[in-house]
Amino acid sequence: MEFNLLAVLIAALSSFVVGFIWYNPKVFGTIWMKEAGLTKEQIEKGNMLKIYGLTFAYSFILAFIMMPVLVIHQMGAISMVGGSQLVENAKPSYLAFMADYGDVFRTYKHGALHGFISGIFLATPVIAINGLFERKTWKYIAIQGGYWIVTMTIMGSIICGWK
Repeated sequence: MEFNLLAVLIAALSSFVVGFIWYNPKVFGTIWMKEAGLTKEQIEKGNMLKIYGLTFAYSFILAFIMMPVLVIHQMGAISMVGGSQLVENAKPSYLAFMADYGDVFRTYKHGALHGFISGIFLATPVIAINGLFERKTWKYIAIQGGYWIVTMTIMGSIICGWK
């Protein structure tokens, strides 16, 4: 099983697609700006190259770590033999295991499930904690948490299902 860089890149880009829809003024954009205490003028003054560049970098990091840790179970087995570069030296039990289970649960649906669970139990609590200390409203926390639940669901689906 090889690392699928293209799947990680597309998963990272999916955060933009979801964001363009989620934060559209006709969806949650207007409410989010109000709850964040931002005006349209402040949004327009932002350094968009920096914002979008760093957003892609962080989305890539998230998608990159989702692959081996959260959505593809077989990556754990590969790590037990020291990584993909050492697979040829693995014991016969590893090879038998991978022959039996190498593609088990490698579906878009299964990846979406793990992405969804990760969004609920990893991303949303972090956002909620930050929001509480920043004195943000529950509406703000729900919008931000919802975005990451949807985004991580899609990321997980792409990463796990794309073989």
